Amino acid sequence: FFFSSAVSTGRAQVQQEPSAETSEGIGISINCSHPNMQTGDFILWYRLLPGRGPELLVSGIKGSKALSDPPGRLSVAADRRSSALWLARPRRGDAAVYYCAVGD
Repeated sequence: FFFSSAVSTGRAQVQQEPSAETSEGIGISINCSHPNMQTGDFILWYRLLPGRGPELLVSGIKGSKALSDPPGRLSVAADRRSSALWLARPRRGDAAVYYCAVGD
């Protein structure tokens, strides 16, 4: 199981699906909406594994960016109002809470 959760900041609000589910080895996309992006903002994706602190997986401003661990890709929409974290070959150990956030 892979869970995502909404996060709010003072200026920009992001929205995610409450949860997403896949089987081991089957790719999954976790989507995030951030309609109030400003020019200098970038998108950050974190995960929170059980019993551990938040781990920054990837950050980006536009386009796409590969992830090595876990294998996957961050894709940012052309209008920067949404992004998606694609996990290509998730393992049981990747089951976690995945968060997106907006920073400047």
